[in-house]
Amino acid sequence: MRLTSRHLIPALALILAGTGTLLAAPASGATDAAAHPPAAHPPAVRTAAVPPMGWSSWSFIRSKPTARNIEAQGLAMHTSGLQAHGYRYVNIDAGWSDHLDDYGRWAWNTASFPDGIPAVASYLHRLGLKFGIYLTPGIPKAAVAANLPIEGTPYHLADIADTTQPGNTHDDSWRIDFSKPGAQEYVQGYANLLASWGVDYIKMDFVGPGGGLVPGDQRPDMAAWHQAIQHTGRSIDLELSNSLSIADADFWKANSNGWRIDGDIECYHCTTVGLTDWPHVLKRFTDEPAWVPYGSRGGWNDLDSLELGNGADDGLTPDERQTTMTLWAISAAPLLLGTDLTKLDPDDLKALTNDEVLAVDRAGHPARPVSQATPQQVWFSRNGDGSYTVALFNLADSPAQVTADWSDLGAHGRRGRVRDLWTHQNLGVEQGGVSATLPAHGSRLLKVFVD
Repeated sequence: MRLTSRHLIPALALILAGTGTLLAAPASGATDAAAHPPAAHPPAVRTAAVPPMGWSSWSFIRSKPTARNIEAQGLAMHTSGLQAHGYRYVNIDAGWSDHLDDYGRWAWNTASFPDGIPAVASYLHRLGLKFGIYLTPGIPKAAVAANLPIEGTPYHLADIADTTQPGNTHDDSWRIDFSKPGAQEYVQGYANLLASWGVDYIKMDFVGPGGGLVPGDQRPDMAAWHQAIQHTGRSIDLELSNSLSIADADFWKANSNGWRIDGDIECYHCTTVGLTDWPHVLKRFTDEPAWVPYGSRGGWNDLDSLELGNGADDGLTPDERQTTMTLWAISAAPLLLGTDLTKLDPDDLKALTNDEVLAVDRAGHPARPVSQATPQQVWFSRNGDGSYTVALFNLADSPAQVTADWSDLGAHGRRGRVRDLWTHQNLGVEQGGVSATLPAHGSRLLKVFVD
């Protein structure tokens, strides 16, 4: 759970809400959502046929995104070769807004985005990239206090707000009562507005049930947002964050395109230098297996940002970086980088553009461990061509041998033709299984045809 100033209601909004004064007018360029009525569009095709690949601003930029630094990251993705290998999304996380429009929706900070969010989206689209934005569920408390109107309806936000319950697990909004007229219209108007800006991806943070400081259940909100997105006529991925309850995995699957299975990957209070550290990566090995059945076409298990790209500044050793990429790839997880793309490390870039490894991720077959009884683990998935993807992991703090037995994979043959996907080498035929001595926190990623 991120506990930073990015989740606080902007000071201006608090002050104005306290006086009952109408909040700031929409930023210039905010398109009238009434010009995009739901009835004018057929439902959009479900997105996320494969796990999304791209970049997100929080890890590196934190709460200070600007048009200039977001566009710089997009240009770096375009020119570095990342885009040519499938990285396409450029997603603004928290910090892009500082006031509400006339209808109780967050509007962009005009100092940080002088030409508006749509101008940034347009710039990225011209590069062939996609654009994402960040929201939290519910109705901002300041908007309810000002009792702003719901666009295109005779209703106001106080009419649909349940002020007895928080609107998200951070408690910075009121819950929407969807039994009230105007509630779905508020969400639809919000979705129409974002679609008109050119948004291709929405990260909805502080969704519950799941981790959080206060109880919360945003399942009705997510169902409403899913419906609203479908009726914008635009294909928009809806990603939910974070530490969501696996008891509701079927619901997340039906109403979104991805769900965070854990807390933040970033290392906020670590003594080591870097965006993350090994313990933050290691936690995913424990938590991912239970989610394996839910990751498939249309919706994916999200392990959070992939903190690779800046060498030692990632916070991981070279072996740990390969292991991180291997886990994300065999989990068919979104590959959304959190590093500074304008300062890419050559070795990291080589790993991030390894097409054989990327193909494992995009195949969309989440792997499962044979056993987690020891730190020496074998994870595998079966591919559509009859082959197996096999990952060997040594999660211990010292070198150790890891062995994959073909019978443990459910394979009936005794001869396996093995290819190393990291080194692009055919290793020949292995009888009964394959073994490797791996360094501390090391890994191998193999493709195996068992005869």
